Amino acid sequence: MKAAFIEKFGGPEVLTYGDLPDPVAGPGQVVVDTVAASINGADPKVALGEYKQTKFPLILGRDFSGKVSAVGEGVTDLKVGDDVFGVLETGRDGTYCEKIAVGANVVAKKPADLAHVDAAAMALTGLTAICAIENSLQLKAGETILIQGGAGGVAAFAIQLAKHIGAGVISTCSTGNVDYVRSLGADHVIDYSTTDFTKEVKDCDAVFETVGGDVATRSFAVLKPGGRATFIASGPTAPKPERGDVTALRPAVPRERKYMERIAELYGKGVVRPQHVTLYELARARDALSVSAARHFKGKLVLKVK
Repeated sequence: MKAAFIEKFGGPEVLTYGDLPDPVAGPGQVVVDTVAASINGADPKVALGEYKQTKFPLILGRDFSGKVSAVGEGVTDLKVGDDVFGVLETGRDGTYCEKIAVGANVVAKKPADLAHVDAAAMALTGLTAICAIENSLQLKAGETILIQGGAGGVAAFAIQLAKHIGAGVISTCSTGNVDYVRSLGADHVIDYSTTDFTKEVKDCDAVFETVGGDVATRSFAVLKPGGRATFIASGPTAPKPERGDVTALRPAVPRERKYMERIAELYGKGVVRPQHVTLYELARARDALSVSAARHFKGKLVLKVK
C-alpha cells in the first residue's frame, strides 16, 4: 500500500511517500480502505519525536474515514463494505495510508450523507470538542464560554456544540477568519490581532483554550469566581492559575465508538456542519504537514487517499 511515513524524527521534510506492507485484521479488528485522513496539530509533534515513538517506519495520522475491506475474528457488528470513520486507539498513529487495521470498537458507521472527507475532518476534532465541552467543562444552557482560536478544527466544532447546549459563545481568531467564526454561531468574535481579549471579555463561566502559550495563562483572567477552564494545547496537564477561585482542567479524550456515534448524531440533527477543508493528495502529505506546523490556517487539512 501507499503511505506517508517517517524513518527518522524531524520537520515535515522527513516525511516520505512510498510503499509499505498491507495490514492484516487481527482479532477484534477491521481493515479499512482509507478514503480520507485528516491532519491534526499533534502530527508535526509526532514527526519531531515529542511523543517518543521509537518504531520506524512510522506512519503519521490519527483519524480517518473509509470502507471496511476485511473483518477480524470476533467482530460481528461491522461487515465488509460498511462505510466507517474513526480515530485510532490511544497511543497509535498510522492513518496517512491506503489501509488501516484498527479495533472495531473505536470505529463507527459513517452517516450516508456525510462525505468521507468531512467525516475524517470531524473525527478527532469532534471527539476532542465533545470531551472538552460536555465532559470536562460540563457546559450548561445560559452560561457564557470563551472559545480560543475559533477558526481551528476543534474550536469550530466546539462553537457549534456550545450554541446547541444553549450557551453564549465568545471566540477569538485572526482578521481573515472573523466572518467564518461568526458563521459557526459565535455571538461575539474578537480579532486577536487588533484586540486584547482580556480587555474585552470578563465574567465568563468557562473557557475552552485551544491555542497554548501565553494565551492559555491569560485566559484565567476572563473567568468569574468559580469559573473553570479546560486546555488542550498546553501539554498533558493544564497550566496552574495564579488565582485560587477558578479551576484548571485537562479533558480526557478516550478513543471509544460512542463518541464517533455522538458526532454522527450531532451531524444528523444539524447541530454541527462540515467545516472548511483544504484538501491534499496523499502524495503531498509533506506539504500539508508543513501548513499544519505553521498553524495559521482555517478549518481542517485533509488528505485525499482514494
